[in-house]
Amino acid sequence: MSFIRFLKDKILLIILSLFGIATIETLLLAYKLGIGIRIYICIAPIILLVISIIVEYENRKKFYNNLNQNMNELEDKYLIAEVTETPDFIEGIILKETMQETERSMIEKINKYKNLQEEYTEYIELWIHEIKTPIAAGKMIIENNKTEFTKSIEEELDKIENYTEQALFYARSNTVEKDYCITKSSLKEIINLSVMKNKSGLLSNRINIKLDDLDKIVYTDSKWAVFIVNQIIQNSIKYSKIENKEINIFAKDEQEKVILYIRDNGIGIIEGELNRVFDKGFTGTNGRIQNKKSTGIGLYLCKKLCSKLGIGIELDSKKDIGTEVKITFPKNSYTDF
Repeated sequence: MSFIRFLKDKILLIILSLFGIATIETLLLAYKLGIGIRIYICIAPIILLVISIIVEYENRKKFYNNLNQNMNELEDKYLIAEVTETPDFIEGIILKETMQETERSMIEKINKYKNLQEEYTEYIELWIHEIKTPIAAGKMIIENNKTEFTKSIEEELDKIENYTEQALFYARSNTVEKDYCITKSSLKEIINLSVMKNKSGLLSNRINIKLDDLDKIVYTDSKWAVFIVNQIIQNSIKYSKIENKEINIFAKDEQEKVILYIRDNGIGIIEGELNRVFDKGFTGTNGRIQNKKSTGIGLYLCKKLCSKLGIGIELDSKKDIGTEVKITFPKNSYTDF
């Protein structure tokens, strides 16, 4: 708070005070008073005015400086009234009361939209669980009527199942902490479940998959980990080459972590796009040319869920050579990456 600006705000008071002092001095000319008394009558009000202005300035400066500091340090700005002390001057009291009223209104709005979001999420989850029933029934019918035609239908059902599962995990991604449980998990089981989910896609695309050194124990939520690995395998299938298709999945121990490698020999990613592959909605050149139905949500979800679960994820790729994804799992429940 600038003292000059404060003085400008008080300029009317200063002018009126000086005018009052000058008026009194003029009226006192009619009386025979000593020069000392007249100086005192002139100087005393000025000293009191200066002291009053300085004290008022210091009080306001302290209040507004603390207000600015709290505002800069506070993550949720609308809670500023909660950390602001009640001042001893009327303008500050009115300001704090206004901020408190604004905060109450903001919290009501937040709670309203939070409830709407929760209701929407609950509906999406319910809808997804319901849609799984006809998908499972359709697969059962296909299993009992195996033909080339029904085989194609099964592949499309697998895609529908994947998109519904992706929608479910997307809906839950902002509240992962309410739905996950970090436990000692078998990496081999996680990979096997992910491979089984993609069995039809791997077979129909004639992709050779190699699994090595997966007998490892990691700390994670196996359900969410299966989803993450599943998304990466699906990308490897989606962007595979025309022939000699291959996916290698293996793991390595490194001190307090286990690094899972998922490596394919697909069409790869352009170097300039590597730093954007985890961005929401980013499909890149491959997504627009190779697969026009790409949503750009899969890798974004993987990155988001890994952050929530304390898992590290990195991607490296070279165009026309292939892509490698590294997922770093902790060996204990106290390590985050």
